[in-house]
Amino acid sequence: MRIMAIDYGDARTGVAVSDCTATLAGEAWVIRAGGINETARAVAVEAESRDVTTIVVGYPRNMNGTVGPRAELCGEFAELLRGLCGIEVALWDERMTTLSAHRILSNAGKNGKKRKQAVDAVAASLILEGYLEFRRNSK
Repeated sequence: MRIMAIDYGDARTGVAVSDCTATLAGEAWVIRAGGINETARAVAVEAESRDVTTIVVGYPRNMNGTVGPRAELCGEFAELLRGLCGIEVALWDERMTTLSAHRILSNAGKNGKKRKQAVDAVAASLILEGYLEFRRNSK
């Protein structure tokens, strides 16, 4: 059983997948696809090829907990995935993951172009780690 986390973006979408026991975050990468439909299809193909049982889509609520335009778009993306994959798709509150990803990469000495290329994959990993921790604590 693998879990996939998504940090959906207009230009780049971060993807992270757990190990087969759904305990640890494993590989992470970025999908560069044009448009919401093409990105959803690319994610669906990756999920199927890795035997993913759950997809967790980052849901960027505003700091006050309200749902803004970006979260609405991520909700639409999650609905597309549900229709394409036929597996569980969950929304996960991901406030500040991109900011945390930038901080992690900056502390690792990645700046400018290198950081921009990796930030979405790191954000997806942070979403995945948060979701996996939630699952462990819920048992």
